[in-house]
Amino acid sequence: MTIHFGVLIPSTNTTTETEYSRLPPAYQAHYARVRTSTPGRPFSPGREEEVTYQSELLATAKVRMVALLQTSASLFADDYDEATIKRMHAAAGVPATTSALAVGRAVRALGARRIALVSPYSPEVNERARHYFTGKHGLDIAALDGFAATDSYAIGKLGPENARAAFVRIDRPDIDAFVVPGGNFATMASIAAWEAEFGKPVVTSSQALLWAVAHQLGGERLAGFGRLLGELPPG
Repeated sequence: MTIHFGVLIPSTNTTTETEYSRLPPAYQAHYARVRTSTPGRPFSPGREEEVTYQSELLATAKVRMVALLQTSASLFADDYDEATIKRMHAAAGVPATTSALAVGRAVRALGARRIALVSPYSPEVNERARHYFTGKHGLDIAALDGFAATDSYAIGKLGPENARAAFVRIDRPDIDAFVVPGGNFATMASIAAWEAEFGKPVVTSSQALLWAVAHQLGGERLAGFGRLLGELPPG
């Protein structure tokens, strides 16, 4: 049975459709786009009215779940996840989640606590990410490396070699997992190779969102995208 799920992405996202085109027929993503709420601040949350409207439209495709794939949005307010999930659920009438919440829960589901954060964001947003993952999910950020991207377009131009180089720079034995936030950072095709090389799990936004969908809806395991999707640990 195919799982149909809705994905809300920023209007500037250029990679997600390609990323999820790798999924087997058991998973079918349907997309909607939202504009940022604050012009000039590219990583700020999407407009609330558009999140509501697009969730309503996705519901007409009879999706079984809706999810917001904009990890940075959750970093701007401590209650953003809860408020946005409530908004999407009310509009679509199905379970909802955010990619940031999925990332935090996925890391803990893998039994990891001490993480290295490889972030594409600006230094300001990186500090928000540190606050979010430590304060909301109880994770210990042992190392943080990033690419100081100025907007979503810059993130979309990053390649797997950028993430791998960061892993090399900051890896050490006491790190339990690498975490790579950013829904526009193309990672899906590289996660398994990274885990094989560095010997520890890698959690990314696109991957964690799929884990949340599979966990909520009883989806099948997905080989080739790392431990998280290959094992589907409860969490």
